[in-house]
Amino acid sequence: MAALFDLVAEFRAERGDPLPAPPSPRRLRAATEVIFLNGGSSSGKSTIARCLQTVLPEPWLTLSVDTLIDAMPASVDEGIDFAADGEVSVGSGFRRLEDAWMTGVAAMARAGARVIVDDVFLGGVATQQRWHAALASIEVLWVGVRCDRAVAAEREAVRRDRIAGMAEIQAEVVHRGVVYDLEVDTGVKEALACAREIAARIT
Repeated sequence: MAALFDLVAEFRAERGDPLPAPPSPRRLRAATEVIFLNGGSSSGKSTIARCLQTVLPEPWLTLSVDTLIDAMPASVDEGIDFAADGEVSVGSGFRRLEDAWMTGVAAMARAGARVIVDDVFLGGVATQQRWHAALASIEVLWVGVRCDRAVAAEREAVRRDRIAGMAEIQAEVVHRGVVYDLEVDTGVKEALACAREIAARIT
């Protein structure tokens, strides 16, 4: 390309034509460091994460918001509350610990670990903005994991670790205003097929 540019420049100089701008160097895409899966309860995020660990050639860690919740003591003031109808509300105490969690996930990625994050954006785009701030300068593939609320509710009914109604409440609200690089639907495709679609986007 450089040699061709020189020939064209020489020819135009002889004719008195203005010289073309030199070609810009080709920008290589940075390697993906974090795969972020956002979706409602029982949408299939955790299963996709496990499938990704199988299909991706390099080792990836999987971290779920459930890990954060399980690690929290019950004594946290203004923590997380699960209502009988499946509604989930979080307070300032939860947010403070979640901020530290986000910083820790980002630190692992910056230290060289490739990380798959499985989360539920209860605050929609506001939650994504908080993650954007924590993951600044890190290459992230943002993936929306969707599932028809009726299908998610059926999955929820056979689980022992979820409150009835949670899947239906979260099915759409977690995606409001969120911007993705890719969206998959586990109500249409098996988790493994979704994982392979995601893996094809990894650099």
